Amino acid sequence: MSEHYYSKKTSTDSEEKTWAFQLRGHEFEFTTDHAVFSKREVDFGSRLLVEAFLAPDVDGDFLDLGCGYGPVGLAIAKDFDNRHVMMVDVNDRALNLARKNAVENGITNITVQESDRLQGVKDRRFASIITNPPIRAGKKVVHMMFEEAKEALLEQGELWVVIQKKQGAPSAKQKLEELFGNVDVVEKQKGYYILKAIRFD
Repeated sequence: MSEHYYSKKTSTDSEEKTWAFQLRGHEFEFTTDHAVFSKREVDFGSRLLVEAFLAPDVDGDFLDLGCGYGPVGLAIAKDFDNRHVMMVDVNDRALNLARKNAVENGITNITVQESDRLQGVKDRRFASIITNPPIRAGKKVVHMMFEEAKEALLEQGELWVVIQKKQGAPSAKQKLEELFGNVDVVEKQKGYYILKAIRFD
């Protein structure tokens, strides 16, 4: 089986690189490596998601679902330092990088944990779940993530998703509408959609 950024283990040689990037007005240094998603810069979709995100009027922690090396979760944790951000991924190398990047950037209001989709945090409930889902894992996996995310949200908690039109934004929007009974297109840029759905019990 070929390796992907959503594989748990990788045999690809490590070659870490560190570079600077600005998100939500804060300067960060990120260390990345082979076999993680968007290793040379913070990808446009993640940047759009980070900049668009607004905290819901619901007390509780946030979840960065599929955190990779950490840019989304760390940027949001930095900006919302009164909240705790759980960061999960299935990729061991990405998780180690996320922990390293949290330390390098002095961000402490986070927990980095291994989880295949939301299986590792089934006992938790969140005010917001933020995700740039692994499109290459296939529509079935992505839609399963949406289903699990709904169950993991507090009442009036929000799911924020970034997805390209050509990679399934219309079907993702339809799936969220079916699951939540609502979906808002918060922003559209360069073919990327920021979708937000709210859980109403």
